[in-house]
Amino acid sequence: MATQQTGTTRRRRPAFTQPQSAEQRTRHPAVALAMALPCAVLLVLLFGGWEQMAKQAEALAELIGR
Repeated sequence: MATQQTGTTRRRRPAFTQPQSAEQRTRHPAVALAMALPCAVLLVLLFGGWEQMAKQAEALAELIGR
């Protein structure tokens, strides 16, 4: 005979929603920047986005009033 489960089954939550223990601290923002910056530079160089980024920075500077 097959066994029946009573009640609801518990599903495991994804890792990003689980509370962090004392041993699992978040990484320093400089580490995240060091990981993301080379990828961003590579994408800018590969797809020629340097001009667009310069235009956006200039527009932002004008908006701020500098």
